[in-house]
Amino acid sequence: MTTSLKRLPGWAKVLSAVVLVLVVLLAGLRLSLLPGLRDVFREDTYDRSGPTLLKSIQDISRYDAASGNFQVVVDLEKDTQYLPDAVRGTRTLYVGAGTVDAYVDLGKIGEKDVTVNDDRTSATLRLPHAALGKPALDPDQSYAVSKQRGLLDRLGDIFSDNPNDERAVQRLAARHIGDAAKDSQLTARAEENTTSMLKGLLGSLGFKNVQVTYGT
Repeated sequence: MTTSLKRLPGWAKVLSAVVLVLVVLLAGLRLSLLPGLRDVFREDTYDRSGPTLLKSIQDISRYDAASGNFQVVVDLEKDTQYLPDAVRGTRTLYVGAGTVDAYVDLGKIGEKDVTVNDDRTSATLRLPHAALGKPALDPDQSYAVSKQRGLLDRLGDIFSDNPNDERAVQRLAARHIGDAAKDSQLTARAEENTTSMLKGLLGSLGFKNVQVTYGT
């Protein structure tokens, strides 16, 4: 038996090894489908993360008065001059979903911005205009629809620590969402909601006339 194996050509030995591997894989697949043997080939997931560290604490004086939900489809293409896309180039179609908050910074209110009459029944407040927070992408609702990469880019992914990195399209999606928030009526809605909140709060304290204005 040993003598016959030695006489086999090299290609025959390689073919025999491939066939043997396929037989083992198929046998394992069949065994995993048998009742009672599924756990043999199951994949376990372990969370070996370290403890979460508190880096800092910041006092927040702003009132988040409105939040907008946005979605954008990003089509990002990168190519190289004089090389076809099949050799060098990437194109990613990405759906980005996220939120942008609009807030009024109550910490900027000074003593001169609040006027109260003597019998404490009327109050006038001057607040800064509402501002927009940073766009926050929702990882559960954002995803890549398709990715096209040239041959050189595919080879580069093999040696990369972060293959198929999506940070570029994520940053682009966040920028588009932020631009859309600026063109929306989000800050106007935030000022309306802040006015309603303050009138309700001061009304419960006995103020009958409350005026709220915005701007410096």
